[in-house]
Parts: sequence; structure tokens; C-alpha cells
Amino acid sequence: MTAPNGISARYEGAVLIDGTGDDPIPGSVLIVDGGGTITYAGAADAAPPQDATPVVDLSGLTLLPGFFDCHVHFGLGGDMMSSLRNMAAPPSLRSFETAHRMRETLHAGITTARDLGGIDAGYRQAQQRGLLEGPRLRVAGRMLGPTGGHSDFTLPDGSCPDPGLGSVVDTPEQARRESRTLLRDGADWLKVCATGGMSTPSDDPEDVGLDEETIRIVVGEAADRRRDGVAAHSQGTVGIHNALRAGVTSLEHGYGLDRQGSELMLRNGTVLVPTLSAALRMPERGTVPDYLWQKKHRWADRCRSNIAEAVAAGVPVVLGTDSGIGPHANNLEELRHLVDVGLSPLEAIKAGTGDSARVLGLRDQVGTLSAGMLADFVVTDVDPLRDIAELADPAAVVLVAQAGEIRKNTLGSRAASVS
Repeated sequence: MTAPNGISARYEGAVLIDGTGDDPIPGSVLIVDGGGTITYAGAADAAPPQDATPVVDLSGLTLLPGFFDCHVHFGLGGDMMSSLRNMAAPPSLRSFETAHRMRETLHAGITTARDLGGIDAGYRQAQQRGLLEGPRLRVAGRMLGPTGGHSDFTLPDGSCPDPGLGSVVDTPEQARRESRTLLRDGADWLKVCATGGMSTPSDDPEDVGLDEETIRIVVGEAADRRRDGVAAHSQGTVGIHNALRAGVTSLEHGYGLDRQGSELMLRNGTVLVPTLSAALRMPERGTVPDYLWQKKHRWADRCRSNIAEAVAAGVPVVLGTDSGIGPHANNLEELRHLVDVGLSPLEAIKAGTGDSARVLGLRDQVGTLSAGMLADFVVTDVDPLRDIAELADPAAVVLVAQAGEIRKNTLGSRAASVS
């Protein structure tokens, strides 16, 4: 077993990857105090001498920071069409389903997540209070977009089976008012739709969503109320440029990024969340509506090429999957895609830990393993630097801790018993 919750522990013997991009440390020591804070993380020969702190043997395993997913939709079941059909389920049932998805995601190694549409701030508060088990949350509530755009789920018969994802705003003043409403209701982030999208039937990724002036107003509202920032759903090139000129904090998807867009991102310090897991997941024809199949196949190669060019240009990238649109609890599959477009395995891990923490305003609390940080960490029985794709299997994550609290433990007899 591992250390009981609320008791200090000393984890010894693992290869430590600390989330900063520094070289791994074999035979490491990680010491966590009873309050869930790291007091030491590093080489064994520089560690404080052993005292009465219980020791957990992690020899042969790899120890990493808890991972982030900067783009999830916990309120959706892994497929947009089924999620819309499930809107007929009682709200209480949907809440329990959401809580279940959060727990499964945590057990897959994601200790912090940003939900960009579909749940409200109550889930963040419930997780903070220990009422449900899941990643610590940052939430946006609902995304903002125009009539007929990516946030508009109105059907041709006039009905709107809204999964809590979108608000329709058609003027700058409507966007200002809805931004203030979301911030009043506890949103940490605001999300705008600068373009159309893949999953919605009435628009296309190249369609322009909110214009630059309107996005700039939303950015100003978030800044005025000292929130984390504004995320922009942006797939087509023109909308990407609008969002970047308006000053958004993160660019979601970015499939149509060109050289000018990359230059704007570098100039502004904008971060790319490419959600390659969603973009490159190719459904069988006939299993999804034909409009979705057509768009996915039209964009896949272009997306891969453009993101690779942005990575080569030095655009900062963090981990985000769009889970909810795709499956939950396979979040670390994104690491393989990041490596495929040009990051090294160590850089991909940093993108999913320390760099993601910086984007979400948590760099002083989590994301790296060093003294003074909260003890969010995962242990795996695979070597992610040899084959990072193996981390995509949740079973490969054998231990998950949040602020020192053990959330998952399948180590069995491989770790020493702790009294």
C-alpha cells in the first residue's frame, strides 16, 4: 500500500520527471508532508536523511507531475450527437454521469482540467469541498458565438436541445452582457467562438464567428474582473487572425493556422491548445452524420501539417483533448500526437504539466515537482520517454495523488507497506 491520506510520506526509487523539461532523475526521492506539500524532490544523494516518515518504494517506476487537460467537456458523454440525444435524461442523472467522467479522468492521470463548456462553477466548488472526486477545475460555463455559429444548437424545427454549451450573442453589447453574466455566475474563463466548427451542422470551420471587435470586448470583460483569460474556439484562418488580434489568451484547435497566425501568437504570447486527439480521430463512414465525416476528412491532413509548422516556429503548445466530443479518460493519448507533430517526449510531458499550469494561472501551486508545490503526481509502470503512447492506457497510471491525497492506487505489493 501507499501512505494513508493526510500522513507524510517518502517516495523512493522512481525515475523522476519534474515537469520543467529538465533531465529525468533516476533513483529519486519525493517527500510529502502531512499537509500535502512537497518538501523535497530530487536526487537521492541530496535528500534529507530518512526519519520516521513512511517510505514507499517506487523502484522501476516513473514519477511525474499530475497532468492537465486544458480543453475538456465533462458534461458531454464522448460523442456530440449522443450527448444531444441524452438531453432528455433527468438533470440529476446527467450530474452523476458528469461526476463519474471526472473521476475516471482523474484516475487516468489528469489532476487538473479546464472545462470549456457544459458544466457550471458548482462542479468546481464540489470538487474543492471533497463532494466529488475529479480534477481540480477551471470552468468557462458556456461559449459565446453568433446565431448559426458553433454555439447555436437550434434545430430546423426551432427546438434547441442545448447541452449547456453555448450562448448566442450577435452584437458587442450582447456579448458584454453575457460575459458579465458568466463571470457573475463563477466562470474562471470566458470562451468565444471565432469560427464555425466540425460537430455543429449549420456552420463550417472556415466560417467567421464573432468578429474582432466583439471578441475584444469579451477579452476586456475578463481582464476587468481579473479572471484567468479568454479561450477562442478557432479553426479557420480568418477567424484565427481575428481572435489573435483581439488578444485572446489561448487558441483552441488552430487547425487553419498559417505563418501570419503563428507570428501573431509569438508576438502576443498566445498559447495553442491543438486538441489533436479530436482532430485526428477518424470515424467510420456511416457512424456519424455525413457532414461531420466530410469535414473531418477534409481537415485532418491540413490540421496535422499546420500544427507541425506552428510547433516548428516555436508557438507554445499545451495539452488539451476536447474530451466529451471524443472519449473521456484517454486524455494522455494527446501526448503521442504532440510528439508526432514535433515535440520530444520530454517536451510533450512539459506541455501537459508545467506549461499547462502556467496557462491556467497555477504555476505556483501545481504542474512541477519541487519543494513548496502541492503534491499532485502520478506514477506509471511504463517508460514514457521510450514510448509515450503507452501512457494513453489509463491502466498504465498506477498511482494518482492530489495535494498528497491518494486518489488511485493499483501498485499492489510493488510498494512497501506503510504503518
